[in-house]
Amino acid sequence: MQTEKTDVLVIGAGPAGTVAASIVHQAGYKVRIVEKMKFPRFVIGESLLPRCMEALEEAKFLDALKTRGFQEKNGAKFVKNGKICDYQFEDQYTQGWKWTWQVQRADFDHTLAETVEAMGVPVQYEATVTNIVFNDDGKSVTTVEDTNGNKQFIEARFIIDGSGYGRVIPRMFNLERPSNLSPMKALFAHTVDTRRNMADEPDRITIVVHKDSVWIWIIPFSNGITSLGFVGHPDFFDDFEGSPDEKFRAMIATDPYVSERFKDVELVFDPKTLQSWSSTTDKFYGNGFVLTGNATEFLDPVFSSGVTLATVSSQLAAKLVIRKLRGEPVDWEKEYMDIMMQGINTFRSYVMAWYDGTLHTIFFADNQDPGIKKEICSVLAGYVWDTTNPFVKDHTTALHKLARVITLRDSLSGQE
Repeated sequence: MQTEKTDVLVIGAGPAGTVAASIVHQAGYKVRIVEKMKFPRFVIGESLLPRCMEALEEAKFLDALKTRGFQEKNGAKFVKNGKICDYQFEDQYTQGWKWTWQVQRADFDHTLAETVEAMGVPVQYEATVTNIVFNDDGKSVTTVEDTNGNKQFIEARFIIDGSGYGRVIPRMFNLERPSNLSPMKALFAHTVDTRRNMADEPDRITIVVHKDSVWIWIIPFSNGITSLGFVGHPDFFDDFEGSPDEKFRAMIATDPYVSERFKDVELVFDPKTLQSWSSTTDKFYGNGFVLTGNATEFLDPVFSSGVTLATVSSQLAAKLVIRKLRGEPVDWEKEYMDIMMQGINTFRSYVMAWYDGTLHTIFFADNQDPGIKKEICSVLAGYVWDTTNPFVKDHTTALHKLARVITLRDSLSGQE
C-alpha cells in the first residue's frame, strides 16, 4: 500500500488543529489534517475569550469568522443571591483584544476547517488514527482508517496532536494522568430563548451560582438560541428524577434567576451530559510530536478557557515546529511546556478558587478596588501569560490573600 508523505500531520480539525495547520502552511510547509468526525459536528466550549483572537488572527481566520455573524462577547457576568459582578473586557489591565465571540461550535469549527482547506491544506474527515510508529529521527508513519476499515499510511516529519477530548497520542502512548481537580458533571441544552429581553444580555456570558459547588452557564447566541447548562458534583444530579429533559426542567424551576426566563422553554435538542472531563498529561511533547489544546490538559468550563488554551498552544507550537523543520534548535521544555503550564496553572488556580468559594468572596464583595478588578478581568479575558499582572504572577496566593483582606474588612465594618 502506498505511503503518503507530508511535512506535518495534524490530528484534529477543531480550533487547535486548524490554527496550527494554517500557521505551518503559511510558512511554506506541506500540511494535512486527519479528523475522526464528520463536520459539522456538535461540541461544547461555546464562549470564547479575547486572547484567542490573537491566534485566530495569525491563522488568518478572522475574515471568514466575521461573515458568520456570531454574537459578540464583551465581558462576563457573575450572579449570586441577587448580587451581580460584571466584568467588561474593555476595562482589563492587559493591553489586548477587548471582545470575542459566543459561538455554536458546529458552525465555528466547520468555518475554521473550510477556511484552512481553502488555503490549500487537505482535511480528511471520518479518518481514525489507529497506530503511530516514531523513528529515532522523529519522523513517523501513522495508520489511518476510514469508516469502511480501509487503511492508509501517512509519513510525516512531525505530528501536531490537536485531537481535543480524543487525546490520541496521550492515550496511545500512555501519557494520561489523573487531574488534581474534583470530577464534575454537566447537564445542558440549547434553548429557544424567547424571553431574552428579561436579562441584560446577550453580549456576554452569565455565570449563576446556584448553590455550593453548583453553577449555571447562560450563553446567548446571535440567532436567538441560548446555551444553558448546570455544572456541579455528580451527586447534585442524583437529587432529580426522570429523563434528562425532566431533570433539566426541574433544575431550572429550582433557581430564582433562571426559572422565569426558561420556564417551559423549547429545547433545540434533548439535554446532554458531560462528566469527569478534567485530565492531564505527563509531557506536552516528545521526539517527533507536540500536543496542543485539550490533548495537553482540560480543566473546567467555568472560565471558558478551553478554546483559548487550544488556540494559543497551537499558535506557539506551530512556530516551534517551523523552527524544528528548518533545522533550528528548539527547547521544548522551556519554550513550550513551561509557557503553557504558566497559563494552565493560572487558570487552574482560578478554577480551584471558584469551587472553594474564594472567588465568590472577591466577586460579590462591596466596594471593590477598581485596579484589582481590572487585573482579575485580564485573567477572565484569557491573558494568563501576562506576568506583569500580580493576579497572574502570584496566582497561587494573590486570590486567597485578597479574599482574606475582604473578609477581615467586612468583619471589622460589621463591628462598628
